[in-house]
Amino acid sequence: MGVEVDDDGVRVDDLRATGLDTVVLTPAHQFPTGVVLSPARRRELLDWPGLVIEDDYDAEHRYDRAPVAALQATAPSRVAYAGSTSKSLAPGMRLGWLIAPARLRPALLAAKHASDLGNPALPQLVLARLLATGDYERHLRAVRTRQRLRRDALLAGLREHLPSARVTGVAAGLHLVVTLPGDVPDTDLAARAAEAGVMVQPLSWHRHRPGPPGLVLGYAALTPDRLREAAALLGRSQRL
Repeated sequence: MGVEVDDDGVRVDDLRATGLDTVVLTPAHQFPTGVVLSPARRRELLDWPGLVIEDDYDAEHRYDRAPVAALQATAPSRVAYAGSTSKSLAPGMRLGWLIAPARLRPALLAAKHASDLGNPALPQLVLARLLATGDYERHLRAVRTRQRLRRDALLAGLREHLPSARVTGVAAGLHLVVTLPGDVPDTDLAARAAEAGVMVQPLSWHRHRPGPPGLVLGYAALTPDRLREAAALLGRSQRL
């Protein structure tokens, strides 16, 4: 079941109305909008009596804002904090972590053991070494610099070739959300882009409820010149 998200993050009143006792959130960078959970909503959420599973999604990929503090540190008995190295090192390492409330740990350990007997030791030792030496943080700084250049190239291209578009989610993450004036279904907009050679996803694919059409554009895997070219192709395709 989905809960509506606005410019301040998850709508806690709507969450209460569901009657659910567990919620999965990405408060540092909601996918796909890029919204950050506001301080007021954080307080509301921590007054809600259920379990919060905090996925620290893309928190390390930030460009125009300070780091966003994790909820887990404020309420460790109510928040289970999850993260991974899939977007900071490599998804193939299959390394992640979950810092759960103490009462849940025995059941989690049993479930983990029953599912796969545990992760390989070598990747864990590699990550531990990177953390201990400071190399992991140096790596993240290099990644942020590289991805910011890519973000800036795509953003500049969109401003030039799609000046009527509204672009959101730019302060962090590895993708942008683009909304265009008019009421053309975003599946049609994405199909036009694909015909021009640019692969994007319709925003409607990520919704539980109807909403304004939009496109989700990832930029992590392309060079700045390719991203500027993609923006030009995208702009041309939407003027057809």
